[in-house]
Amino acid sequence: MSPLRPLLAFVLALLLLALPAQADTVLAKMLPDLVAGELVDGADSFGPLREDVAVAPILKAGAQVGWAFITSDFVSTTGYSGKPIHTLVAVDADARVIGVQLVKHSEPIVLIGIPDSKMKALVANYRGMDLVAEANSGGTAHELDIISGATVTVMVIDDSIVRSGLKVARALGLGGLAVEERPAGPQFEVNPEAEAAADWMTLEGDGTIRRLSLDVGQVNAAFAAMEDPRAAQRALTEAPETTYIEMQVALVSQPAIAKTILGEAEAGNLANWLATGDSAIAIVGKGIYSFKGSGYVRGGIFDRIVLIQDDVSVRFHDKQHRRINGLAAEGAPAFNEADLFKIPADTGFDPTQPFRIQLLVQREVGAIEKVFTTFDLAYQLPKQYLRQIAAPPAADMPAAVAEATTQSEADAHQALWKRIWLDKKPEIIVLIAMLGVLTGVFFFQGLATRNARAFFWFRIGYLTVTLVFLGWYANAQLSVVNLMALFGALVSGFSWQAFLLDPMTFILWFSLAAALLFWGRGAYCGWLCPFGALQELLSRIAKALHIPQWTLPWGLHERLWPLKYMIFLGLFGVSLMSIEQAEHLAEVEPFKTAIVLKFVRAWPFVAYAAALLIAGLFVERFYCRYLCPLGAALAIPARLRMFDWLKRYKECGNPCQSCANQCPVQAIHPTGEINPNECVNCLHCQVLYQSKTTCPVVIKKMKRREKVGDVPDLGTNPGRGFMGHPNQLKS
Repeated sequence: MSPLRPLLAFVLALLLLALPAQADTVLAKMLPDLVAGELVDGADSFGPLREDVAVAPILKAGAQVGWAFITSDFVSTTGYSGKPIHTLVAVDADARVIGVQLVKHSEPIVLIGIPDSKMKALVANYRGMDLVAEANSGGTAHELDIISGATVTVMVIDDSIVRSGLKVARALGLGGLAVEERPAGPQFEVNPEAEAAADWMTLEGDGTIRRLSLDVGQVNAAFAAMEDPRAAQRALTEAPETTYIEMQVALVSQPAIAKTILGEAEAGNLANWLATGDSAIAIVGKGIYSFKGSGYVRGGIFDRIVLIQDDVSVRFHDKQHRRINGLAAEGAPAFNEADLFKIPADTGFDPTQPFRIQLLVQREVGAIEKVFTTFDLAYQLPKQYLRQIAAPPAADMPAAVAEATTQSEADAHQALWKRIWLDKKPEIIVLIAMLGVLTGVFFFQGLATRNARAFFWFRIGYLTVTLVFLGWYANAQLSVVNLMALFGALVSGFSWQAFLLDPMTFILWFSLAAALLFWGRGAYCGWLCPFGALQELLSRIAKALHIPQWTLPWGLHERLWPLKYMIFLGLFGVSLMSIEQAEHLAEVEPFKTAIVLKFVRAWPFVAYAAALLIAGLFVERFYCRYLCPLGAALAIPARLRMFDWLKRYKECGNPCQSCANQCPVQAIHPTGEINPNECVNCLHCQVLYQSKTTCPVVIKKMKRREKVGDVPDLGTNPGRGFMGHPNQLKS
């Protein structure tokens, strides 16, 4: 077998990288592991899945008592983690919820920051929910219970239970509900040629702009009506008529509305920002309460507002947001906040149909505890901005149009990842520039390392960009979890579209696969790993503060190397049985704590990450050397690299030990060989290779050249002659 075949297989594995398996339905995949009695009291089993709807009957003593389904089979349930939150729900024939169970999720705050008992208690509160009442009220008949610190996660769970429950109830005809069908006949679309009024008052009068106005008295009354008496006890002390919030909304993806409200220049910028099929709304507000809050600054998501239209709900992220610098409409009032929000086409939002903006209002009732209530702002684009359309008969429809109307899910995913790449264009450009610079340094390492001081500061700057930009800003931290999940994907199928949804990770893994062919694992571990950069920068600070540096005896150091390989093999073995369990055990990686969550986590995780970083103050890159399972996994193909770029002298190791003693990670054996499994390609040995003050070989050569160049001046020192310079005679 060709020696390159294992390497090529490994590279292919990296490119396919950890993609979730596709199944017909989530329920079909999970049902064998679910226990009916844990969902509905007294139930003993599940019946066979229906073929038309992803539901399974719940049986008690052989009689059916309801239907079970997974929310993510019917609606989007993506949370903070970017992965679905799978909730198991049971409904009876009267369209009442008789059981709820949170079965699978990847939300970091729920995994480690909030007790599991608290989440179970929250979802259990949905038992008894009347879906008929929810259908009649537009999904607001129940009281939203929020857990402090997990606002977005809880809102996703709440939204998914209500919307998926309504879909199931309508599909099965439960409680007298029927599938909502839009009336046959003429359909409408937004008319881009429609004109809008020029002044704010007229726009409000004709419904182009809709308003939600709340004063302090109304908000106090809403909280006083809640079951928690603490909400009333913490009533606002301002005068009841004080404006709490005045929030106004307009659909500005209609060109005339955009020009009137934003001005012609900003309307043009908005049109360039929106892709085909996207919509946008403008939200302005004033008062003592902000509809934006500050959560989007920390987490990138606006958790106080959500757009709801039938079974579609849209939560806005910072990438879908732009500020409005000024309102152009005549007579526009002054507002504290004015912002644009993009509604991507793939959400299923229809701008011609009614929708509502739901405002989440919070009140502190304890040191770290809050209660919440919601208010709705309804919106319907006025008819003067719509025009009638009629679809041609199928027989007369052009083939291209017919194909477009039957767009597959794969096509929708493709459009989604393309849009994500466009949104992340600045980050992608910076990452590609970083990769280009690093490639140049590696190819011209002799030139790059010629000036020791310049190279030192270049490396410090590069690692700083890696930590701050790749790590804390872009969260582009690779993990061993990706590699473990890969094997499951290889045996059960994968999706390129899902892989492409994270462009930074895709580019990093692709570049890492290429780098393994040329330089081994060090290109990533030594330059592009944010946690590795954090360790090295802290080590530099420790040295500047004269913190003692420990060099472990070679024998002990060599015996500690295998620890990271044992950890990786252990995680890999667990992943073969349960990828979820392996993900929990992969917390041996401090990456999530230190990089992704920026130390905002439960104290045991922070203490663990801090302990590793403190150890690194005394032993440089302590975690990289002895514990990193990702480094171990990448080291496996390191010896199969095609080139050996690091230059060595025959004197290296015998007798010279300068490079071995100064290697930051002790990757150079006392005999002079560089261990590619441990080398992080920091290029410090290449700096020493050219050093005129450290490398004995270079110093010796310099002395010889000095002797050769020391030509005597016979005019001033005739007594010495050429006999004092035997090298001159040889030359």
